[in-house]
Amino acid sequence: MTKVPMIMLPFLTVCKDSAPETLLELCLKYVVGHLDTICSIDPFTKNYRLKDGLALPVEICEKILHVYQQGGHVLDDRFVNIFQNPQTARLQRVHLRNSSITDDGLCTLLNQKLIELVIDNCSNITESSLVHINDCGNSLLSLIIGSSVRLLPSTLQDSAYHRRGYILQTPNLRRLAVRHFIVKGEKMYFPLLLRPLRNLTYLDLSECVDLGDLSYLCELKNLISLILYNVQWLQGAVGSLCKLVNLRHLDISQLKEKNVTFRNENHMLAMLVESLPHLTSLDISGTNLAGTGVAERCPASKYQQQEYVPQTDIPGLSSRVLNPLEFLGLYGTHHDACHRHDIPAKMVSGDANEDQILVAAVAYIERPAVLQKVLNDLYRFLRDETCQNIRYALYAVLEAMDRHLGEKHIQISGSATLFYIVKGKEKHIFGVKEKRRLICTLINGMSAHRDDDTMMRNGCLTLFQFKIPDDVLFDYERLVHILLHIVSEMEQGGFVQRIGIYLLNLLACQVDGVQKQLLGDLGAISQMLTLIEDRLARKVFDDALEVAWSTMWNVTDETAINCQRFLDGRGMEFFLGCLNTFPHREELLRNMMGLLGNVAEVQVLRQRLMTGQFVSVFADLLDTGSEGIEISYNAAGVLSHMASDGPAAWTVKSPRREDVLQRMVAAIDRWDLETERNINYRSFEPILYLSKVYHTPECQHWAIWALANLTRVYPTRYCSLVESEGGIHILEEIIRNEKPYPRIKELAAMVIMHCREYKETVLEAVAPFNG
Repeated sequence: MTKVPMIMLPFLTVCKDSAPETLLELCLKYVVGHLDTICSIDPFTKNYRLKDGLALPVEICEKILHVYQQGGHVLDDRFVNIFQNPQTARLQRVHLRNSSITDDGLCTLLNQKLIELVIDNCSNITESSLVHINDCGNSLLSLIIGSSVRLLPSTLQDSAYHRRGYILQTPNLRRLAVRHFIVKGEKMYFPLLLRPLRNLTYLDLSECVDLGDLSYLCELKNLISLILYNVQWLQGAVGSLCKLVNLRHLDISQLKEKNVTFRNENHMLAMLVESLPHLTSLDISGTNLAGTGVAERCPASKYQQQEYVPQTDIPGLSSRVLNPLEFLGLYGTHHDACHRHDIPAKMVSGDANEDQILVAAVAYIERPAVLQKVLNDLYRFLRDETCQNIRYALYAVLEAMDRHLGEKHIQISGSATLFYIVKGKEKHIFGVKEKRRLICTLINGMSAHRDDDTMMRNGCLTLFQFKIPDDVLFDYERLVHILLHIVSEMEQGGFVQRIGIYLLNLLACQVDGVQKQLLGDLGAISQMLTLIEDRLARKVFDDALEVAWSTMWNVTDETAINCQRFLDGRGMEFFLGCLNTFPHREELLRNMMGLLGNVAEVQVLRQRLMTGQFVSVFADLLDTGSEGIEISYNAAGVLSHMASDGPAAWTVKSPRREDVLQRMVAAIDRWDLETERNINYRSFEPILYLSKVYHTPECQHWAIWALANLTRVYPTRYCSLVESEGGIHILEEIIRNEKPYPRIKELAAMVIMHCREYKETVLEAVAPFNG
């Protein structure tokens, strides 16, 4: 595996931890999903508040904030009210990203005397919060103001800021970032903002406008890091930058083409570097400062008359050949500087190789426009299966998507890259924690951009690479919401709708009644019926129609409320419509009859099936089976349940009960006991119920035949299920009872024999060996 650049280690140390989630992490996720465990709701304001007598340390409070946001919850005033009392819920560091919090909510948090505050993409925060920040400003050491935040005044005209001599009253501030802030025509704005902040060691003015000649920065004697990404007209400010002799990190990278051209670029870069003796990190990405790539020999005098004078392919950095920079940003420079050989830096951001791209992903994590390009570069490595640092690539992508939830193109590029990460040959290296973070990040992105076809397509294709439903049960409800939106709102019959309904069907398989009922509660039955109605109206048969019936078959399994929802939603009308419109689609018929088998198991609903039309259809389907027994089998199951209520419950005159039962037995006798089945029973309770219906032996016949078939063809799966649910005792009673006719007893004995043989096989396999 390729050696990982050192710059990535602080950012990606978590990559090495593929262990299961800790007890603390599990508890935090539970608390976030069940806030009533620690909170009550104020009856007047409806805000959350910490329960009386409960106090949480700062470590727990900060983790709750982080987990709440990472889990896709929108952080708002109602939630942050939990932290209104610093004595019981303490915070020191608060990161607000993609939040709907208002000035009132931020005021609640500022009462904590924060030392670190990050505000990014929080459009409801306004200049009103500046008063609260200044009131609590003595404690603040770090303040990051990202995009879509209106915290700072947009103008100084007719304001009190000039009179009082400051905008921010935060005298102990060490780190300040003001990104993408525009104040046109006010040359004194940034001098007024920055001059009082004499203790600053880190300053980020990325994409700010009208900064002037930057001479006022010379008053910041402690400044170590300066970031001027995408700042215009830096040519005239280089002289001021050269006076910041304590700088260790300087970023003058550019993205916009009109900003990138420096005159006398080699001389300009050399002047900068030679004036800043402590510089260890320099970013000139997107500029022409790296020159054309023609190597220049350094004057020997600078290297104390060494015999060998090294060269560099970046002329302006000749003074750093024997003292290489720790980091050099060359992403998108003119003349492809990152592709050159002799670069005087230990780490380089660029697109020449995988290491450079991963370094760029870390270095530009806060810059969505650049980050999208980096993700596209990384995508190509993963698509071509040449990426060596899969785990580092994963965490770089996840961090990018988490930080820029609202940036559609980041989410699309990131989700496409995730597809190749989880599809690749090294996907087995990811543990539960990594899988869950990946799925959670993906669902966050899909939720935020649910109307974008490409995002939905990428998300669904990526989710298909996981074990469904097991891997997604922790975030089941949110995923169901997204998939139902896809089914109802995306293009009818389009690829995204089709893949969405396939995923929804998988989510309905192999889950317990709680999840099945949740699917119904969230509208799965009604959405499937709406889709079926559309196909019937257009007389279109497609795989989505087929899967819609399969989904309802799964969702109604042992879930009576969903069976009722099917009937209440005109389900039987659509059943007849599909039967008449697509009579030769046997897979469709199988799915429909499987669903009706679930409905027939619910005693209170059986009478709604007791019409001459429905019974005639079921009886006719007993003779269907050119490609297998499934349709006939399911039809017999429906009729067995209807007949199990006794002759009095058979309220239709035609077809007659005895005629239907006779046809059913004839069909059962035609079935081959060796037939492999496309069915999956989680419980035999409905079948064992029919096994005890002595007043109608034909019902017993169907049930015992089902057990005989399943235990013969799939003994490993079903023999133990028969025993665990008391089936052996029921079968022995049938053999002793005089009412069942001989074929039923013969089948019952066969099931008992299958179970006994399977048990003996298992015992032999685990018996001790005496050598």
